Amino acid sequence: MTAKLHCFGESGNAYKAALTMTLAGYPWEPVYVDFFGGATRSPAFRKLNDMGEVPVLEDEGRVLSQSGAIMYHVVRKTGKLGGRPGEEEEVLRWVLWDNHKMSSQAGMTRFLMNFLPEDKRPREVITFMQARLSNAYGTLDAHLAGRDWLVGTAPTIADLSCCAYLYYPEPFGFTRADWPDLDRWLGNIAALPGWKHPYDLMPGNPSDRT
Repeated sequence: MTAKLHCFGESGNAYKAALTMTLAGYPWEPVYVDFFGGATRSPAFRKLNDMGEVPVLEDEGRVLSQSGAIMYHVVRKTGKLGGRPGEEEEVLRWVLWDNHKMSSQAGMTRFLMNFLPEDKRPREVITFMQARLSNAYGTLDAHLAGRDWLVGTAPTIADLSCCAYLYYPEPFGFTRADWPDLDRWLGNIAALPGWKHPYDLMPGNPSDRT
């Protein structure tokens, strides 16, 4: 049975799950969630996921939410992208770091800068968040110096978690050219067979609302 991923193209967290399944060769299909139309606040969606967030995966009678949990589900089912024996804890370390230091802040900053009306964008908050993100980019860039991948010698869900928001075109304070090792690493991921940009992998695009 084909897994169903409730998602929308603008969600970097949904992209982590979608890209993991795609690169692992795990059969899945998207179910579009109209986030900007309030779908995640509806009783029907809250019944599906009481956290009121995407992504949500329906697979073989199970319902999973949170990108990290979905990514580890795919690793367990396929045996792919989890790292070599002995690398599992290092992979987990970077997934947890990303959720705390990178994606949560990048997602919020990108939302504030692009998806709120301009007169409601909190400039001081955005400036503060961009400074925190710059520190995170520095941590990631330094770790990738001399490395092709975050952990070991092959791509893992550590890479797919940390990269997700960095492919989006909307401005939020990240410029690839400023971070040469990040830029090279993002190129490595984009060169993997099956890779797709988030707006090509999942339904939903800012242009749909213009």
